[in-house]
Amino acid sequence: MSMANKPLELNASNQLSARENIRIPFYDIDMAGIVWHGHYLKYFEVARSALLDGIGYNYREMIETGVLWPVIDSSIRHIKALSLDQEILVTASLKEYHLRIVIDYQVLDEQGTVYSKGRTIQAPVDGRTRQLQFGSPDLLVDRVEACLQKLKKKAAT
Repeated sequence: MSMANKPLELNASNQLSARENIRIPFYDIDMAGIVWHGHYLKYFEVARSALLDGIGYNYREMIETGVLWPVIDSSIRHIKALSLDQEILVTASLKEYHLRIVIDYQVLDEQGTVYSKGRTIQAPVDGRTRQLQFGSPDLLVDRVEACLQKLKKKAAT
């Protein structure tokens, strides 16, 4: 499934944000008839990929430019259980990008009920040496700031 050309938005905090609709498939359901807790990270990944694609700095480009971005921390607050065939909206919002990538997530249903919230933190690592880098590459910072400027300008008109 291609995420290219998904529109980015500015959220209420003026942060870049992307949304993805997902329908809960049968294979994500556990024996209790609800989504197994580990699948929430997969849903976050779908929205995170859309956000990075929208910025113009997706995983393929990261690898090609020699910077790897492993997730070094993740957290999920489960509020309500998801179930089979449920339609959800997963939002990924970029909180930090100068030193590391911090993204906050929300999973909502069609009525706007929050089912979970989460966060991932990714750190830049040199792809060749596998050494942690201090700070994000200029390419990422420049692209995020260009997106922010474009969306703020669009919102002002």
